[in-house]
Amino acid sequence: MTTAFDPIVLGGTRLANRVVMAPMTRSRAYGPGAEPTELMATYYAQRAGAGLIVTEGVQPSPVGQGYPDTPGLHTPGQVKAWRTVTDAVHREGGVIFAQLMHTGRIGHPSLLPDGLTPVGASAVAARGRVHTHEGPRDFVTPKELSEAEIRQTVADFVTAARNAVEAGFDGVEIHGANGYLLHQFLADNTNHRTDAYGGSTEGRIRFAVEVVTAVAGAIGGTRVGLRISPGNPYNDIVEDDPAEVYRALLDRLAGAGLAYLHLSEGPDTALTARLRKEWPGTFVLNPFTHPDATGPAALGLIEDGSADMVAYGALFLANPDLPRRLAAGGPFNAPDPSAFYGGDHRGYTDYPTLTA
Repeated sequence: MTTAFDPIVLGGTRLANRVVMAPMTRSRAYGPGAEPTELMATYYAQRAGAGLIVTEGVQPSPVGQGYPDTPGLHTPGQVKAWRTVTDAVHREGGVIFAQLMHTGRIGHPSLLPDGLTPVGASAVAARGRVHTHEGPRDFVTPKELSEAEIRQTVADFVTAARNAVEAGFDGVEIHGANGYLLHQFLADNTNHRTDAYGGSTEGRIRFAVEVVTAVAGAIGGTRVGLRISPGNPYNDIVEDDPAEVYRALLDRLAGAGLAYLHLSEGPDTALTARLRKEWPGTFVLNPFTHPDATGPAALGLIEDGSADMVAYGALFLANPDLPRRLAAGGPFNAPDPSAFYGGDHRGYTDYPTLTA
């Protein structure tokens, strides 16, 4: 029987175990350059015992930023700063992928430079508010991307992926989930387009397919993962028939030789099982455990074949040595939600590890 503590080969790289550190926004890339800091290097290096670390969402372009103090991968300074992080992780024997996250309509002009405004598949504002340095602000109506701007956005993802390799990352994860830009093209309520990027299922998956295949073509499919969240309403998303859309998407990408598919699960566990069966490669699962954080019981998903790897979020945030704790059956530190976003080392790099 395969367990979470058995090694696995991912895109030609041998991972020590099958426990994934899920991507988690922490908003600590302070300063105008949106560059990672030494404190971030410490944070990720502490968690190098993961089979795979996936970083917080990293914007591939200035307009892709949707939250305060999130890091980018589109300037030389950012590439240099990320090298400090990847070197720290590799010294501890870890493997780390950068998650490339374009937030699309989720954001606010006050978070963007040079008079930019958020963009989206269509000019449809999200309901709700976003946190900014000036406090909560209503989402604005995004600018609908033209076809020329779509091509430029694909190119931005490619450049960011190449920058990630230059910065020492072992690969990248394309964020196609949680109501961000790729998801906005996939979903019914955010994509009202009548051109080749909307309407039919084939049209709505086109942008995601183009981004993933272009990035895979640039750095190699074995260095590329994709994250999806079928049916997830987060960030005001509505999907009428996620089964049709995501089966079509996976069918188009099945031959791309990707490192993995990372599914952030919703209540429809039957759809998860269906996509797991149809995906030919490595399947990473962040299981649906709402309202609780993913816990030790999720290890059974590897043992019963539901997934090849399991991703942990909040539990990994609070337990830098999580694989060791899972193997020992605990104990586990409790996460401090007040320190999830922004702040200093408290609730970030000061969680204790096991002493024996």
